[in-house]
Amino acid sequence: MKLLGVTLAIARNTFTELARQKVFYFLLIFALLVIGNSAFMAKFSFQEQFQMLKDISLGAMSVFGSIIAILATANFLPKDMEDRTIYTILAKPVPRFSYLLGKLCGIFSLLAVSILLMSAVVLAVLWIREGTVLAETRAQLQGGSAEEIAAAVKEVTNATFNINLIPGIVVIFFKSALLASLTLFLSTFATSSIFTILMATALYFIGHLQSTAREYWLAGVDVQWWSRILAALVSLLFPDLQAFNLTDDIIAGTAVPMALFAGTVGLGILYISVYFSLSALVFSAREL
Repeated sequence: MKLLGVTLAIARNTFTELARQKVFYFLLIFALLVIGNSAFMAKFSFQEQFQMLKDISLGAMSVFGSIIAILATANFLPKDMEDRTIYTILAKPVPRFSYLLGKLCGIFSLLAVSILLMSAVVLAVLWIREGTVLAETRAQLQGGSAEEIAAAVKEVTNATFNINLIPGIVVIFFKSALLASLTLFLSTFATSSIFTILMATALYFIGHLQSTAREYWLAGVDVQWWSRILAALVSLLFPDLQAFNLTDDIIAGTAVPMALFAGTVGLGILYISVYFSLSALVFSAREL
């Protein structure tokens, strides 16, 4: 119980420190991007407007969440060592894995708040855009029957809000949390935060491209057995970040199957657990 309290205290302090930094400038840029995108799409039909708005918003949310996860995680360990905070904490009866877990939970809290704020911006822009489109639709159908107006309003509302936005946002959080765990693992043996950021960014692109490269590599009829083993090892070591992309289903309005959603979340939790375990293992043997 005491160990849990220490971990939560470290998580709370980490969240407070990160929130005081300039990380929320990313959220301001995100808000301006989404609002500017909404104004740009005024010339499209309302179906195209809402589809493009969701597509760009979810894509930007994923990118900004990934940036926040990598930058926040890559900097905390070198900063704590430079400020000698880590020595003060570990001088007390605080296990190293508890220190890492507290830091990671603090970063997860920052990611959750950031993604919730970005979601609020997206929903606000959708709501405002919906009001504009509904006003234009009612003006165009002025003098029409009540049934026609009700059907048009329902069509606009269905195109605006979709329950699939919720699993899409949840998956974005787990993707960002996965990247934070991966960056934490890299930082436990990296020599600098710059190296950690560069390696995490490289793995980010590898994670997005590996499924395409694997399909292309294994598409031939004369694929050697060692190629299949190598492809399996790459898939095991590097997370397939493309598996966390549910945007196509959300934009198309297709219901995300619960099995797919649960499997994606489970995959994220598995990778987070593996990378944290590796981080704790490496950090426990590291000389400070």
